[in-house]
Amino acid sequence: MLLSSLRTTLFYGCRNVTKGFQHSTRSPQPRQWLVMRGQSTITVELGLPPPGGLVVGAIVLGGVTRLTESGLSMVDWHLVREMKPPQGQLEWEAEFSKYQQFPEFKIMNHDMTLPEFKFIFYMEWGHRMWGRLVGLAYILPTVYFWKKGYFTRSMKGRVLGLCGFVFFQGLLGWYMVKSGLEEKPESHDIPRVSQYRLSAHLGSALLLYSASLWTGLTLLLPIHKVAETKNLTQLRRFAKGTGGIVFLTALSGAFVAGLDAGLVYNSFPKMGERWIPDDVLAFSPTLKNFFENPTTVQFDHRILAISSLTAITGLYLFSRRMLLPRRAKIALNLLTAMAYGQVALGISTLLLYVPTPLAAIHQSGSVALLSLAIWVLAELRKMPK
Repeated sequence: MLLSSLRTTLFYGCRNVTKGFQHSTRSPQPRQWLVMRGQSTITVELGLPPPGGLVVGAIVLGGVTRLTESGLSMVDWHLVREMKPPQGQLEWEAEFSKYQQFPEFKIMNHDMTLPEFKFIFYMEWGHRMWGRLVGLAYILPTVYFWKKGYFTRSMKGRVLGLCGFVFFQGLLGWYMVKSGLEEKPESHDIPRVSQYRLSAHLGSALLLYSASLWTGLTLLLPIHKVAETKNLTQLRRFAKGTGGIVFLTALSGAFVAGLDAGLVYNSFPKMGERWIPDDVLAFSPTLKNFFENPTTVQFDHRILAISSLTAITGLYLFSRRMLLPRRAKIALNLLTAMAYGQVALGISTLLLYVPTPLAAIHQSGSVALLSLAIWVLAELRKMPK
């Protein structure tokens, strides 16, 4: 059933992708140009992976970098110069010497060896290089399509916004790293990046991915011709609200990671011996607990995860009362199955004290869940007037 649906999607995608483009007298009509090559995106023509997929890779790699505590290993930021890692013993020792001047080495890694430093350095270096690849995957196709005259005015605005967001994401990443390199004489805690900046960095990546996926799906998938009813309108609103909760749940995971809140209470469904821990409002003022108290941050993430699961289950049950197109039903079924799988992954990660492989899979699952929520919204969108 799923393979059949994917074949249908690709078939219609090749027929509908050019709705976002305009005809140019200097080159073949976009539809003919794409069909001749059997491609649906210019990224394939240029030998580049799809940008949205690269953003997912960046999110997953960033999560692994955080889990392995590698993000503060590169203490400089240079757009071009750092693309080449250290070469030879002298360069590695010089890079290691720079790292030794910052709090993470002094407080936590003072007995680290050079081979151990190389591991965390390559993790962060790989993440940064992946980010540059994401930038190229957005910018090069944009320049190519623009010169060919294939963009409408609205598409020009979209792609400029996406490319601008890529640059913003890179700057936000360095702004985040700087927060972990600052000396804090009054604190003896483990050096880490600000959870606020970490959540902003993850949130902007999720927004970039969501916008890219939505743009692609609305170009590739034909709008279903279904009768407008009150139930369908309610289903659309329900789906939008559910997508918002899924997004907030994923974003709250950044606060959990930033504060290592997953290690505070490793039991479920209770937190220790209580449903609501005693220290959930230990900080003053009260609002500070929701962003800086590890106990409260983990508690909030649990509540949001259960809310997401409840909303998705309700959306699925509500949709069962309606006659929907086959593709929309498949999207809803997959969203529901993924929601239960993601909750199971989250509980397993918690009970096993956050092992890196399982935690990385859990973070990947949040992106998969968000992707399916966006697919559902794309399937339920209205016909333009």
